Amino acid sequence: MPSNKPLERTGRARRSAPIRQAARVSNASSGVKQALGLVSLVVRDYDEALDFFVDRLGFALVEDTYVPEQGKRWVVVSPPGATESRLLLARASSPEQESRVGAQTGGRVFLFLYTDDFWRDYERYKAKGVKFVRPPKQEPYGTVAVFRDLYGNMWDLLQPKGSSGAVA
Repeated sequence: MPSNKPLERTGRARRSAPIRQAARVSNASSGVKQALGLVSLVVRDYDEALDFFVDRLGFALVEDTYVPEQGKRWVVVSPPGATESRLLLARASSPEQESRVGAQTGGRVFLFLYTDDFWRDYERYKAKGVKFVRPPKQEPYGTVAVFRDLYGNMWDLLQPKGSSGAVA
């Protein structure tokens, strides 16, 4: 039987800690609606990043605005058909940020790109030179392959199981 004690936040998981069960909360009944609108991806150069995300992956350019007060651009891209998820391409502006380009998650998969047609996108990306580091595989949750972006960050290309062509 799971313990009702809160999990300790010590930086290390307790071996005896139970796995948390996902609780579904209806936004309609709670009156709360939130979404992650932007995820920042630290890049070396705006234009080379745009070449990759727009030209190779087919993302839409949502915004590219120069911010003179800060000497930077506000560059936002979005996967085709996405309405809420967007990626802010943030140029590294310090040595510490530059050290994170391509290594934002220490070698773990960073982002999960859901698709309504895995094989269409997999073949299209391969034809455009996207490097896959793990081949396509059927998992209990869907069809997945892992690719690296132009900087080395790892992404899952994933068609969720049972999605019947619709992205979850």
